[in-house]
Amino acid sequence: MTDPQQLTIVLCQMTQAVGDLAANAAAMRAVRARHAGADLILYPELQLIGYPPEDLVLKPALAARAATMLAELAADTADGGPAMLVGSVEWEGDSLYNIVALLDGGQIVATRRKHELPNYGTFDEKRVFVPGPLPEVVEWRGIKLGLPICEDGWLPKVCQHLVGQGAELLISVNGSPYEIDKDERRLTQVFASRVAETKLPLIFLNRVGGQDEIVFDGCSFVLNDDGGTAHRLVDWEEEERVTRWTNKGDGRWTCEAGAIAEWEAHPADIYSAMIVSLRDYVERNRFPGVVLGLSGGIDSAICAAIAADALGPDKVWCVMMPSRFTGQTSLDDAAGCAKMIGCKLDTISIVPAVEAFDAMLAGSFADRDVDITEENVQSRIRGVTLMALSNKFGPMLLTTGNKSEMSVGYATIYGDMAGGYNPLKDAYKMTVFAVAKWRNENVARLSRNPVTPVMPERIITKPPSAELRPDQKDEDSLPPYVDLDRMLHMLVEEEASVDDVVARYGFDRDAVARIERLLMLAEYKRRQAPPGVKLSTRNFGRDRRYPITHGFRTA
Repeated sequence: MTDPQQLTIVLCQMTQAVGDLAANAAAMRAVRARHAGADLILYPELQLIGYPPEDLVLKPALAARAATMLAELAADTADGGPAMLVGSVEWEGDSLYNIVALLDGGQIVATRRKHELPNYGTFDEKRVFVPGPLPEVVEWRGIKLGLPICEDGWLPKVCQHLVGQGAELLISVNGSPYEIDKDERRLTQVFASRVAETKLPLIFLNRVGGQDEIVFDGCSFVLNDDGGTAHRLVDWEEEERVTRWTNKGDGRWTCEAGAIAEWEAHPADIYSAMIVSLRDYVERNRFPGVVLGLSGGIDSAICAAIAADALGPDKVWCVMMPSRFTGQTSLDDAAGCAKMIGCKLDTISIVPAVEAFDAMLAGSFADRDVDITEENVQSRIRGVTLMALSNKFGPMLLTTGNKSEMSVGYATIYGDMAGGYNPLKDAYKMTVFAVAKWRNENVARLSRNPVTPVMPERIITKPPSAELRPDQKDEDSLPPYVDLDRMLHMLVEEEASVDDVVARYGFDRDAVARIERLLMLAEYKRRQAPPGVKLSTRNFGRDRRYPITHGFRTA
């Protein structure tokens, strides 16, 4: 029986496998076995079925299986050991709810339904769930618990209601995806505000791991009722943190101070997001490794480094595919990069295939000048080559285009866009430079390939080029990347107009209008691009959903 003056709560910051209920239940049982002396063990939002489940959760069989397994987990607690707070789903009539269930004494003691359903950015919960009522407190072992589920804690209404119901401790289980700077915002702005408003201590528990295009960074914490931070869990990794609580009298609980983890700064956090998301995507989809084109440029070089850090260099296969426009510098830099990383490198010339296509199309193209078409043919030949290797030997094809290029369509559909996953999909070009420079000087904390440097310095400093025509440079057809990224950040992340961009930076208005036009025109390409890890507040696909066909421009 819980001491009415003392309480031991274990925060289990853990990963999830969406749809693999048996694996998730087994992982929770293993945690409970390791902490048999605790009073309560907390798991992240929807831990039993995985978050976000998207439309998978609409399958009646999934909810039925979840109900069965939740009852089995509850039965486990008949042994007198710790109670568990488990996230799952439940149907009532035609309504599906996102819930937490308190399991103790062999029973489901209480369930509470999520009230605030986020429906912005990556979130689509109103599509699948029905909002629950304002939740009541849960009285458990003489303690009144308030259980705001994720978004319930991001807004003040639910927590204010719970304090009015006599809550003594707020426990917020979350599935909060990573975004740049979001870790500190959760702590110092969002949940610090809930504590200031309610004068109650608060536990914020988040999951870790990748799920398709989103990745979860953990960064769980405990705040006492004075706003002081009692615990901070690590970022990116699983952790089981034992917290000890004392009743100060009149139902006022305080948490004994524990370790304060130091969360990664930029760009190390971005790099960790790329590692975790790629690792989980490749391994959970059971690919034996990855294959990618290594051009001697910065995008493919950093992708090779990320892949080796995520999977190990033995699972990364790089292929240099020179054309007649490929310079010796690029050949040397690709070879140097592969050697530094320690991965396999093959060289397959595309010259014979280009010549074959030239001959095949000569009749049809007889009265036309050479233009971008011939450049795209080269890119598509490379895509076909890499896909052939992927099909024959099994590794997933990794694509390497960055967000700046994808924004303006500076990529070839069915060519360099072909593949299964893209670590740089939401990374602007200047972010790529920053990440590459950082990784060349540092070993990533989560790396399975702890070597440095990972690429010749020349790859970072030389002008970017697609090498599809003589002496080609990216800036022949695009503004300098430092300017382009400023334009794009405003147009994409801030939904600004052309005039807004000109007013802030003083760029030529026609130049900005051209970039906006290219941004709109490239939507059809982005719809056919592979998934890639979300880093920003407005990634293409989950966050920014524009029609392909429309006529609106701000200039």
